Amino acid sequence: MLRHSYILGIATCLFAGSALGDITIEITKGGVARTPVAVVPFGWEGQGSEMPLDIAEVIAADLQRSGRFAPIAEENMLQKPTTGAELDFDDWSFVKAEAVVVGRVVQTGDNAYSVSFQLFDVFRQEQLVGYRIPASRGTMRIVAHRAADMIYEKLTGIKGVFATKVAFVTAERDQGGQTYRLVVADQDGANETVILKSSDPIMSPAWSPDSRRLAYVSFENDRSSVWVQTLRTGNRIQVSNKPGINGAPSFSPDGRQLALTLGGIDGNLDIHVLDLSTRQTRRLTTHRAIDTEGSWSPDGRYIYFTSDRSGGPQVYRVAAAGGTPERVTFEGGYNARPRLSPDGKRLAMVHLDRGNYRIAVMDIRSKALLIVSAGQQDESPSFAPNSDTLIYATRQARNGVLETVTADGLIRQRVRSGQGDVREPVWSPFPRY
Repeated sequence: MLRHSYILGIATCLFAGSALGDITIEITKGGVARTPVAVVPFGWEGQGSEMPLDIAEVIAADLQRSGRFAPIAEENMLQKPTTGAELDFDDWSFVKAEAVVVGRVVQTGDNAYSVSFQLFDVFRQEQLVGYRIPASRGTMRIVAHRAADMIYEKLTGIKGVFATKVAFVTAERDQGGQTYRLVVADQDGANETVILKSSDPIMSPAWSPDSRRLAYVSFENDRSSVWVQTLRTGNRIQVSNKPGINGAPSFSPDGRQLALTLGGIDGNLDIHVLDLSTRQTRRLTTHRAIDTEGSWSPDGRYIYFTSDRSGGPQVYRVAAAGGTPERVTFEGGYNARPRLSPDGKRLAMVHLDRGNYRIAVMDIRSKALLIVSAGQQDESPSFAPNSDTLIYATRQARNGVLETVTADGLIRQRVRSGQGDVREPVWSPFPRY
């Protein structure tokens, strides 16, 4: 059973069907009361009758998609102010809105705009947030996501992730065989960009800490190798092409090293660390068992990995400087694909639960384990940069799809992307502006 989920995150995956298409998100489990909010259509001052993007629509969609808010429909709004001075709090109390967002978009040049917004608490009748952000036509959507992030954080105390991205792998079957794609999209599914297209399998994408590069495994020329690709330029560099297996890359918190799974021609797999500047590797584990799927702790002190050295797959950790590995998971006979939350407080993994492979989250301090997914073959968990939500791959009929779930398991959502298999999602870090 060890090889079912993790023999590398690098063994060849089987895909079928069409891969690309619009992403939509459907809440499949909601365990919290949704707060009613009003995001009023923004005012517009500029050339033409319409602004380049409906900012209010993007913000409302972000808040609704979080599963924590219920935006009030525009037709139910008794007034449509664009500044705080125009607000009548009694009108919003009547429609039971607990918070109101108003704003304006003003054109300041040929391709220059100013986006301003204000967030108000209806009960207290006071402003919570007020901000003005410069934008262009090309950055208008990301500005809307940044506004939603600020609103979400103020209302929940949790940092928003609407301005982040997700990378994943898809495949399309045609008469010539399989076409694999490495795709990057906004967190809401917009702006899908194909980073790499290949007739050979692509696996194990991993973000750099600055969100500017992706590491991944490619099976070009019928052998596994690890590449690092810069997203802005498309430049890609092969960083590991040793004999045997090269797989499961994971960036160190400073972006200077990769944890890798390497196995020589004998096929024995161990955890190594690759220095990206010198291309030198050092071996961290030496065992006849399979050691794979290394993942750094946020402080860079440890690398967590999966090993069957105890007889079945369990999570271990080893000091990044070297040392004796120690076992981390003990509940159940199968725990694999470890991923630490960015705050270092939780560990996500694939856990065998009564015959089903599901995503579980373990509290690092108490060791309490919580199963947060409900599929039969769930895999590849990845935390959002706020540590509050995970994305993972699951199955729907014969196809792979993505789901997100809060770390407490209360809000779960299905992410739909066209048809066919969509696999190996990984959530980006926070963008650095």
